[in-house]
Amino acid sequence: MIDLKNIIRNFPNFPKEGIIFRDIMPILANPPYFQHAIEQIEKTLEDVDYDIIIAPESRGFIFAAPIALRQSKPLVLARKKGKLPGDVEKQAYSLEYGEDYIEMQKDAIKPNQKIVIIDDLLATGGTVGCICKMVEYLGGQVSALAFLIELEGLGGKEVLNKYNIHSIIKY
Repeated sequence: MIDLKNIIRNFPNFPKEGIIFRDIMPILANPPYFQHAIEQIEKTLEDVDYDIIIAPESRGFIFAAPIALRQSKPLVLARKKGKLPGDVEKQAYSLEYGEDYIEMQKDAIKPNQKIVIIDDLLATGGTVGCICKMVEYLGGQVSALAFLIELEGLGGKEVLNKYNIHSIIKY
């Protein structure tokens, strides 16, 4: 059995004092570890009914894309401000170390479509909470949220408590 938690590297005080950066590069650099991570996230979604996968920029792309392909589901990208063409929905969100904006193309979600959001990390819940608001504003329904890592002490699960949350690794 692969223990992904022991493979992740920890960098204290990055990108600023008081933050512990959880580095997933050792997982990505080793194909069996990466495949195991994808399979573990995918397994948490076995009983979830959904039509579309949304991937937050940028590390969410890494995990959501192979799952979307394996499950034959459309993939929608939630990108940083100014990175998507066309008519976009924009929402502010907070990070554990600042604030930014995220956007999705308005025509990416149709009313009543069921959505799963897959990201690498749940911290404060700001990024994914913002995406949930956009999905609901566009008429979609959030079926589940799936993460490789959950930082339990930062309150993200509490912020997103009305959603079905799946996390593989908890700190």
